[in-house]
Amino acid sequence: MYYSNGNYEAFARPEKPADVDKKSAYLVGSGLASLAAACFLVRDGQMKGEHIHILEELKIPGGACDGIDDPQKGFVIRGGREMENHFECLWDLFHSIPSLEIEGASVLDEFYWLNKHDPNYSLMRAIINRGEDAHTDRKFALSEKGSMEIVQLFMTRDEDLYDKTIDDVFDEEFYSSNFWLYWQTMFAFEKWHSALEMKLYLQRFIHHIGGLPDFSALKFTKYNQYESLILPMVKYLEAHNVQFQYDTRVTNVLFEMDGEKKIARKIVCEHAGNEEEIDLIEEDLVFVTNGSCTENAALGDNDHVPEFKVENGGCWELWRNIAKQHPSFGNPDKFCTNTKATNWESATVTTLDEKIPKYIEKICKRDPFSGKVVTGGIVTVKDSSWLMSFTLNRQPHFKEQPNHQLVVWVYGLYTDVPGDYIKKPMKDCTGIEITQEWLYHMGVPESDILELATNSASCIPCMMPYITAFFMPRTKGDRPKVVPDGCTNFAFIGQFSDTVRDTVFTTEYSVRTAMEAVYTLLDVDRGVPEVFNSCYDIRALLDATSKMMDGKKLTDIKLPFGANLLEKKMLKKVSGTIIEELLQRYHLI
Repeated sequence: MYYSNGNYEAFARPEKPADVDKKSAYLVGSGLASLAAACFLVRDGQMKGEHIHILEELKIPGGACDGIDDPQKGFVIRGGREMENHFECLWDLFHSIPSLEIEGASVLDEFYWLNKHDPNYSLMRAIINRGEDAHTDRKFALSEKGSMEIVQLFMTRDEDLYDKTIDDVFDEEFYSSNFWLYWQTMFAFEKWHSALEMKLYLQRFIHHIGGLPDFSALKFTKYNQYESLILPMVKYLEAHNVQFQYDTRVTNVLFEMDGEKKIARKIVCEHAGNEEEIDLIEEDLVFVTNGSCTENAALGDNDHVPEFKVENGGCWELWRNIAKQHPSFGNPDKFCTNTKATNWESATVTTLDEKIPKYIEKICKRDPFSGKVVTGGIVTVKDSSWLMSFTLNRQPHFKEQPNHQLVVWVYGLYTDVPGDYIKKPMKDCTGIEITQEWLYHMGVPESDILELATNSASCIPCMMPYITAFFMPRTKGDRPKVVPDGCTNFAFIGQFSDTVRDTVFTTEYSVRTAMEAVYTLLDVDRGVPEVFNSCYDIRALLDATSKMMDGKKLTDIKLPFGANLLEKKMLKKVSGTIIEELLQRYHLI
């Protein structure tokens, strides 16, 4: 497997890999990574669909990319997916997946046209004082010290950040900035999370810093991610006769160790309540999604609090059983043993009449029933004790959603702190209580809050103990390589496998690891698109610098004694050169 860039290989079809007709594949899990791997096996590996077996513990595919119309509870979205134009592997995949919406178009075509006609941006990034504009005004409000701490983190070597937290590299001056407000709530980072992951995010998305305050960097699907992304892939795979086996919990993959060589020889699983074993030959390929951010997720309803499940979930036990066999298979306990640090809670609020939408429209400054962008990303309640944010994507968010209803996604980062209206931690609240807290911050008169929460909305809370497990501080080897050293027929895929320079908690990461795994094990002779290289582009770096300085010039910065004189000499040296032209283009001088 090798990396490429440009469009030479992007448009090329690889030759059929040697002996692929003699091979079979078993994919554990049916989330985005597993479905993507199956698609790459079919499209680029040219493996027969009948030889591809997807083993899923649940009764439906999709993993964390859900969007469910539950007959008993109603509409449920545990989370949402933010995408951008430089998800190279994701778009490489979806340009080949037929759209279910537009005949003759791909999912990429559909997505591209939608976001061209209705570009995403927010008119209200944050509110305060019960619905008032927090006036972040697209400013980052970074002090010079905070700015230097970001630069220092950006330039630090990965190995110098092993096992370090964000709190190890920033101080309270940085945390008071709008930059941290944007960053923390958009990506769900908390102070005790990995400084290395934050650094990787800074480098990965440096070209989108200017779009951070108003979400103009982001693009969204027409409907929820299940209907817009997962179902088209499932239909594509079913059309190629890929075999789906649900109600199947894989508990272990057993290996034969021959020196440094590692061969997967047996899959141990439970199917329909019975233990089964699948014997493997070396030509059988195995792809395992190790770990899950939605494992043990539990739903409540209007009147019931979701359970906080902390017992070992199936994904984590599977990874533990594999990891016991060799150190190169990673360290799952680094990610799944501190649910206090990895949990937060979301809630799906469905409005049932015309009473709540008028408050939504007042804040987002758009008609939520227009079918176009509504909030344009999350609206953060800056003074919320739960650090609550909420968002409305284009409506309807579900194909079966009634025209008079809106589906709102609400989440809180701090689940163990009493609320500002409901004096209970979010994790102890029913759906009606979470709706009341949300309506309070929306500016609904207190005399109306209970009635609207009870009769004008339905709320399904979702507690997720491991939702940010991949952000836990880590060191080299804690996340196993996509294809661990010595493995001939086995790969890890998804958010807890390790690949170069990309960032977890993205759709791109799932698809990238799937692509790398398939291309490696099948020796597909086509380059995997490298991670977009904006962090090495002086133009992107200068543009980001300019944006984060909120319009200040380099000459406005107070430097230590003698440094200003040096700066003047440097500017004189670059006068009349391309360097001066670049500094002027990005408004730095």
